[in-house]
Amino acid sequence: MVLILVTYHFSLVTSLAQSDRDCIRKGNRLYRWQEYGKAEAEYRKALSQNGQNAQAHYNLGCALLMQQKDSAAVEQFQQAGRIETNKLRRSQAFHNIGVVCQNHQMYSEAIEAYKESLRNNPADNETRYNLALCQQLEKKQPKNKQNNNQNDKNDKNKDKKDNQQQNKDKQQNKQEDKNPPENKPQEMSKENAEQLLNAVTQQEKQTQQRLKKAMQQPRSKHLQKNW
Repeated sequence: MVLILVTYHFSLVTSLAQSDRDCIRKGNRLYRWQEYGKAEAEYRKALSQNGQNAQAHYNLGCALLMQQKDSAAVEQFQQAGRIETNKLRRSQAFHNIGVVCQNHQMYSEAIEAYKESLRNNPADNETRYNLALCQQLEKKQPKNKQNNNQNDKNDKNKDKKDNQQQNKDKQQNKQEDKNPPENKPQEMSKENAEQLLNAVTQQEKQTQQRLKKAMQQPRSKHLQKNW
């Protein structure tokens, strides 16, 4: 899984293109010097001169990605993919979108991006490999999610039954206090109290077991906030 971080270089056409190309050149130098924030500023200047410059969009996406601004980077790659007419460059833009989505476990989105990349460059084996990998990982996601949901449902049903049993025991104790049977020995109320205590103890044990089980399960990775 490799990101394609390439800055484009094209011939000048008009005075307007000269202006945005100057900004792109300056941005490329800053990018090579790993001054990604300053490079971002230059690419944005280029887009202010020519919002339809696919190279400025793509290079801006690369600069944003190096600053871990994944969401904003994907938007720029999408813009570049829509505007760019060269199929190889369009393939690079969608490949990068796929890699970002794959890193965030958004396999469905990654698959679509990789497919679009291959439509423009069917010979890209790296993209083809990433596509196959994401398709396998996507198949595993629903099954794991379903199992987790089923476990949660079982735990909730167990808690519900425990609570119902406790309420039943409490109501029985209250009724016996109000209308004690004539021949009922005094030890019966103590027995009911022991039953209630055992039910509470059992519920606490079950809660501890569920907590221990939850702590042993791998934690899911969350997407970045700006995604």
